[in-house]
Amino acid sequence: MKFTDGFWQLRPGVTALHAQEAYDIAETDETPDGPGIVITAPTMVIAKRGDVLNRPVLTTTLSSPAEGVIRVRIAHHTGGRWHGGFTLPGAGGGAASVAVSESGGVVDAGALVARITPGAPWNLAFEVDGRRVTGSGHKAQGYIQLADDAQVDPGIVGNARQGGGAPTASAFVHEQLDLGVGEHIYGLGERFGPLVKNGQTVEIWNADGGTSSEQSYKNVPFHLSDRGYGVLVNDPGHVSYEIGSEAVERVQFSVSGEVLEYFVIAGPTPKQVLGRYTALTGRPPVVPAWSYGLWLSTSFTTDYDEQTVNSFIDEMAARELPVSVFHFDCFWMREFNWCDFEWDPRVFPDPEGMLGRLHEKDIRVCVWINPYIAQRSPLFREAADQGFLVTRADGSVWQWDLWQAGMGLVDFTNPDATAWYQGHLRRLIAQGVDCFKTDFGERIPTDVVWADRADPERMHNRYTELYNRAVFDVLTDVRGEGDAVLFARSATAGGQSMPVHWGGDSTSTFASMAETLRGGLSLALSGFAFWSHDIGGFEGTPDAAVFKRWTAFGLLGSHSRFHGSSSYRVPWAFDEEAVEVTRRFTHLKMRLMPYLYQQGLDAATTGVPLMRPMVLEFPDDPAASYLDRQYMLGSDLLVAPVFSVDGVVDFYLPAGEWTSLLTGETVTGGAWRREVHGFDSLPLYLRPGTALPWGARVDGPEYDYHDGLRLRVFAGGTGAASVTVTSPDGRAVTYDVDLEEITG
Repeated sequence: MKFTDGFWQLRPGVTALHAQEAYDIAETDETPDGPGIVITAPTMVIAKRGDVLNRPVLTTTLSSPAEGVIRVRIAHHTGGRWHGGFTLPGAGGGAASVAVSESGGVVDAGALVARITPGAPWNLAFEVDGRRVTGSGHKAQGYIQLADDAQVDPGIVGNARQGGGAPTASAFVHEQLDLGVGEHIYGLGERFGPLVKNGQTVEIWNADGGTSSEQSYKNVPFHLSDRGYGVLVNDPGHVSYEIGSEAVERVQFSVSGEVLEYFVIAGPTPKQVLGRYTALTGRPPVVPAWSYGLWLSTSFTTDYDEQTVNSFIDEMAARELPVSVFHFDCFWMREFNWCDFEWDPRVFPDPEGMLGRLHEKDIRVCVWINPYIAQRSPLFREAADQGFLVTRADGSVWQWDLWQAGMGLVDFTNPDATAWYQGHLRRLIAQGVDCFKTDFGERIPTDVVWADRADPERMHNRYTELYNRAVFDVLTDVRGEGDAVLFARSATAGGQSMPVHWGGDSTSTFASMAETLRGGLSLALSGFAFWSHDIGGFEGTPDAAVFKRWTAFGLLGSHSRFHGSSSYRVPWAFDEEAVEVTRRFTHLKMRLMPYLYQQGLDAATTGVPLMRPMVLEFPDDPAASYLDRQYMLGSDLLVAPVFSVDGVVDFYLPAGEWTSLLTGETVTGGAWRREVHGFDSLPLYLRPGTALPWGARVDGPEYDYHDGLRLRVFAGGTGAASVTVTSPDGRAVTYDVDLEEITG
C-alpha cells in the first residue's frame, strides 16, 4: 500500500510516525526466543527533556529463533492482543548471543548478525559474512494512521465480490529494507507475472483469480534476495508489498494493526536461504514414488462413468502410456451436494467394487473435495446444528451462492468440526481412495466469527493451512508417512509441508503455458519443493500444438497431470502425434525416476525444490537473474519448454560443456542459444560432468531402481563423484563414478 506522495510528502489523509533514533538499547529475556535486545525509538529526535512529552515511540525487539535467523518485532502499542503469526516448527529459540555497549547492540545468530546503532538517524543493519546485506534506515519503520477519506488508493485486494477482498483498516505498521544496486527480489508465492519482483506492488491475499491476473492462489509473505538473505513477514493476514516501487531504493511491507513482526534469514546462497526458511516454517515430507507418475483426470464438467474411466485407462495401456493415478473431479458427487463425500449412485452404483477394479490395474485413485458444504447436502443441517460451520456475528450460518448454492464453510478452528470432516475422509479411504485433490480454500470471508475467535482478516490466508492440514494428517495417519500426498491449489507460508500443489486454472494457450511456468518458478523460490499444473491448460480446449508442447513441459516436472474443464485430455483426442509425444516423455520420466526420486528425498532434508529457477543453481551468473522460460529439474537437468508452434526456442546455457539428453550433442555454454524442435523434442541438457542414474523400466514410476540401473556420465567433468540412488522400498546405494569416463 502506498502511503507517500513522492519523496517528501504523505498522501492526503495519511499521518505517519517514524522511528527517528535508537534512544535506548537494552538486553532483555522477554522475547519469544529468550535473550534479545529491546530498542525504544522515539518518533522525533530527542534534543531536550521536554521532547519526551506527548511523544509516541516505536518499540523494536530483536531476538533469534534459530541459527542464521533474526526476529524483528515493531510495535506501536505493546499492550494489545497480537493476532499471532504462522506455525513455526523450527523456532527453537536461544540461538543467538546478545551484547549491548556504548557502540550499540548486537544480536549474533551465527550466519546472520543484527546491529543497531545508538542515536540518530535510525540505523538497523543485517550482516552476512561481515557484509551488510540489507537494513532499516531513516523513515523505514513507521506507524501509519489513515483518516476516513485518506487517499491511499489501495485498490481492491483479492476477489471483490461479496466480501472476498481484504477489509479496510485505519492503522498500519510498515518496514522498509534497503534494496541495493543490482539486487533482485524473488518469491512471494505463486505469482504469474515477472519472476523478478522489483518494481511491483504485491498484495498477499489468497484469491481465486486464475493464472492470468495479479491475483494468486498461493500467497507467501516471504521474499528472497540474490544478495544473500530472505525475509518472512510473520503475519497470516493481508501483507502489502512495494518492491522498489513506492520507495525505489527499498522493499516496503506493511500490515494492519499495532504490530509488525518479520524474520531476516541468512544465506549467503539462495539455497541456504531456502534451507533455513523451510527449517523454520516446515520442510516438505517425502512423497510416494507412485505420485511422480502420470495423473489422468475425468476433467471437470465432462460426462463420465465407470465405463468411461475404464475406456481411458485401457486405451492408455494399449498405447503403452503408463498411468499411475486416476483423478475423479467434482461430479463423482451429485450436483448441488458438494461436498457430501458420497458417490453419485446414479453414475457410480458400486464405488467399492469400481475402486477395487482400478487397484487391480495398478491405478491409484484421487478424488476432488473442497471445504464447503452446499445446503442441499444432507451434511449441511448436521454440520450447522453441531456448530461446525462458520457463522456471522448474529449467530446465523454464513452462506453464499458462489460456486455452490447456499454453501457453508467448515470451521477448521473448531477441533470437533475438523474431526467430523476427517471422519468422512477416513470413510472414503476405507472404500479405496488413495489421495485427495483439495481444491479451493481461497475465497474466505472476513465478515464472520470463528470458533476460536480468531482475527477474521488473519484467518483469510490461514484457512488454507488448517484445511490442507486436516486432510494431509488423515492421509499420513491412515497411509503412513511417505505415502501421503495431496493435490492442493491454495497455500500460504508453511504449505510446502503438505505437498503436492498445482498451478490452478490456466487457459489453453502458449501464453498461459508460459505464465504457468513463471508461477511455478516463483513458488519454488517461496520454499515449495513439489509442484504441478494442468497439462494443456484448464479453460478451453487446446489445439494440438499447444497440447503437445505442454505435454513435453508437464512431464518434465515433479508431478504431471492431464486435466481440463469442459473437454477430455486424453492424447488421442488431439491427434496421433500427441500419443507419440506422450509416450516419449512419459517413458523418459520413468527412466529418470532414480534421479527424480532421489532429488525428492533430498528436498525433504534440504528444502531445495525439484524445479529450480536458474538463479537458484547459478547465483553467480548475472545472466541467470531474469530467466523465467527455462529451469533446472533437480541439480543437473536443464529444461527449456517450447512456447511456439514453429518450435523456435531461445534459452541460455551457463558456462561449461553441456550435453543434450535427447541427441547426445555437446554444446559449450556461457551464451544464449536458439534451436528449432519438433513436437517430440525440446532443449534438455545435462550439466557438465553429470552422472545421471538411468532406470531400466518405462511402465511406471514405482520399481526397484537398482535393477538394471545405468549411470550415464556426461562430458565436462573431472575427477570422481558419488551418486546415491534410493529405491521406493528405502534401499539406498552410493555409487562411485569416474567423471572422465564418458558413457553418454
